[in-house]
Amino acid sequence: MSRRTMRLGAIVLAGVVLSVGAGAAWLWAALRPPAPGDAGARTVLVGRGEPAWAIARRLEAQGLVRRAWAVVAAARVLGIAHRLQQGEYRFTPSQPALVILRALARGDRVQHRVTIPEGATVRQIAELLAAAGLADRERFLRVALREGRRFARPSLEDLPVDSLEGYLFPETYLLHRGMDEAAVVERFLDEFEVRVGPAVREAARARGISPHQLLTIASMVEREARVPDERPVIAGVIYNRLRRGMRLEIDATVLYALGEHKPVVTFADLEVDSPYNTYRRDGLPPGPIANPGAAAIAAAAAPADVPYLYYVLRPDGRHHFSRTYDEHLRAVRRYRP
Repeated sequence: MSRRTMRLGAIVLAGVVLSVGAGAAWLWAALRPPAPGDAGARTVLVGRGEPAWAIARRLEAQGLVRRAWAVVAAARVLGIAHRLQQGEYRFTPSQPALVILRALARGDRVQHRVTIPEGATVRQIAELLAAAGLADRERFLRVALREGRRFARPSLEDLPVDSLEGYLFPETYLLHRGMDEAAVVERFLDEFEVRVGPAVREAARARGISPHQLLTIASMVEREARVPDERPVIAGVIYNRLRRGMRLEIDATVLYALGEHKPVVTFADLEVDSPYNTYRRDGLPPGPIANPGAAAIAAAAAPADVPYLYYVLRPDGRHHFSRTYDEHLRAVRRYRP
């Protein structure tokens, strides 16, 4: 190789190095924070399957990055352009674009705290999540009613009904917007399995009933009890009536059959034709009428040993418990004039 050729090659190489360096410097400059001193947070919503270029344009429009093209180029160089995850994010203009990109790739979404109250029904949970913008009501109901979807959990084996009523454990959860409704249900089922699932199965075996039946009793206890110390007593009444072959005649089951909640159950309400109406049907309803908490489940697993067969709500929120029907009628006249 001649000296001239070597010099020419060196010149070309130097040019390439300079060009690459200039390009890298230009890209690096374009990726610097647009406003280093601005700590004001912006919320960014990324849709499911949204391409990197669309996300980058939104970031630029919201003043979070200098140049959308630089963000896309960096995402491709890093190999994460197709790994940017959907959801709700919060960034500031003082964050470098590379930090924002990595957060999108990891799925560092904004988490929202939502509390599922004890005794809430599947439909009430759907309304609560929809109001918080954390789920679509109808999609959530389709999943929770197991329309075309089955979940593999020990507690759900041989479930006699389609509804997951009773298995969506009441607790405070951290959820993110854009989360798939099935994933939300999975979270609730996981919590149930960890917190009470094995205990429910063990207690049910000890009492000679199925876990589903025990959970059904727990749900009625949850809806009927107004004060904590009465939960085991109400559970005891339910078991006593079942042993004697008496209809349970629990108002909460009628309200569940009606699909509404009202302060007073009328005689007309008692005629509703539903397998959940324990005034007209013998034994337990087909499944839980709500999602009971740990205390109600514990009461159903270990009911109080009481002689009572009846109870009526008093104005102070407690119940009057009776052994005989005559005593119960006197209590009804006293507390429900």
